[in-house]
Amino acid sequence: MRGAYEFAYHVHRARYITPMAAVVGSVADELISSFARDGVRRAFINNGGDIALFLRDGEHYRIGVFADLARHTGGKLPKDQSFDANLTLHASDPVRGVATSGWRGRSFSLGIADSVTVPARDAASADSAATVIANAADLDHAGIVRRPASSLKNDSDLGDLPVTVDVPRLPQPLVDFALARGVDAAQSLLDRGLIEGASLFLQGRVRVAGIQHDGARLMPRARITTEAPCSKYAAC
Repeated sequence: MRGAYEFAYHVHRARYITPMAAVVGSVADELISSFARDGVRRAFINNGGDIALFLRDGEHYRIGVFADLARHTGGKLPKDQSFDANLTLHASDPVRGVATSGWRGRSFSLGIADSVTVPARDAASADSAATVIANAADLDHAGIVRRPASSLKNDSDLGDLPVTVDVPRLPQPLVDFALARGVDAAQSLLDRGLIEGASLFLQGRVRVAGIQHDGARLMPRARITTEAPCSKYAAC
């Protein structure tokens, strides 16, 4: 676990993340390795929304995505509630980790994305990359409320860095601007081979990078507005 964790952290440190950014995903990676034995066809570890996958040939998982991480707090999904998108991952895909980040979730974020979903080759890489991309999806606006992380949690590894605590309803051009900044960060990581894709959600709009939008990989629901050709999770 140490090698994957250190790589996932150090590869992103120029964009400012703390060592904690890859810990949860690294733990999921370590635990999933115990399922690589006879008799197990597929398995997943969901460590607070950071998912590590084990898939034998011919197997797949369909992962549900919430655009707004605050809508669902875990447990069984109510019958009247559905996912905002589905991400289908096959054994032939290189993805073995999926993670989320965003200011609406349980962890702090420097940006304003409701959520950012990142599939990668392992959960540690997905974990740290989702943090970086969510931080990048940002802009200056008088209505955005930020507080020092230390004032919200006295042992936060972010210290006195201002983290997002509230985002007002923004005009569409500003939403698109913030999402575009996040996509730029995602595309940079894609170009370096560090992630397999990303989907970014903010106030009912979505942008994607690297994820095929052909119904086989990412399928947003109709109420999510897309402008590209294109929380937490549950695997099923």
